[in-house]
Amino acid sequence: MTYKSVLVNLDIDKGDAAGLVRYAADFARHFGARLVGVTAADVTPPVVTMEGMVVDGELITQQREDIEQRIAELEGVCREAAGAGIDVDWRGQVDNPTRYLSEIARLADVIVTGPSHGSGRSVDLGTLLLDAGRPVLVAAEGAQSFEAGTVLVAWKDSREARRAVRDAVPLLVAAKEVVVATVDREGGAYLEASLADVAGYLALHGAKVRTELITGHNDSGHLVELADSIGASTVVSGAYGHSRLRQWIFGGVTHSLLGENRYSRFMVGG
Repeated sequence: MTYKSVLVNLDIDKGDAAGLVRYAADFARHFGARLVGVTAADVTPPVVTMEGMVVDGELITQQREDIEQRIAELEGVCREAAGAGIDVDWRGQVDNPTRYLSEIARLADVIVTGPSHGSGRSVDLGTLLLDAGRPVLVAAEGAQSFEAGTVLVAWKDSREARRAVRDAVPLLVAAKEVVVATVDREGGAYLEASLADVAGYLALHGAKVRTELITGHNDSGHLVELADSIGASTVVSGAYGHSRLRQWIFGGVTHSLLGENRYSRFMVGG
């Protein structure tokens, strides 16, 4: 099992796309995968007034032309920054960026994207995790090269966490060390067995793995402390929500990890 196609999402409004491309290309090169650069942005919708719909055709046309020009610029950045020794493809479209990225995810094993900074034309990471059907690797702030290093698996015996571990197997096998950790108020034999099962599964694939059972109340706080103490380069986790409604409200651990831009996060949603 390995990754053969890696998609990198480039925010159409963010200036330093080259660094993220270098990180994604390094990741793809490590696994012998092709790299697919993707970007999208949509025109501002028409304004609706009491009198009806106001459409400024000239403004919409100009917006579309500006987006198409930026798409062409980012393609050049992607192909140049990826460097030699890697197959590079490109997809760009005038469209809602989250919807387009979720659709185009069908051609990739992993989606690489940068931290979200709340731009109106940025991909919504929460919706992407739910809709893409692929693991999302959110690169650390300013990351320009991939390092397997030490990987922390934030384990919770759930469907999303099981999928995250399975989808991360090539990454975990490549890591120098894997720490599978869970936080619980009481601990106990069941959790120890759960951790041992995950560690045994990963060891069968060739990962160098150990476990940590942390007793405590603050799941996200303890996991962040552990990530810092072991020098984790990447955290693997499922993305958990408190609701199955489309207006998904992410749980505390997921929310905290999405805000921790000091290390990369490999996440799988429901």
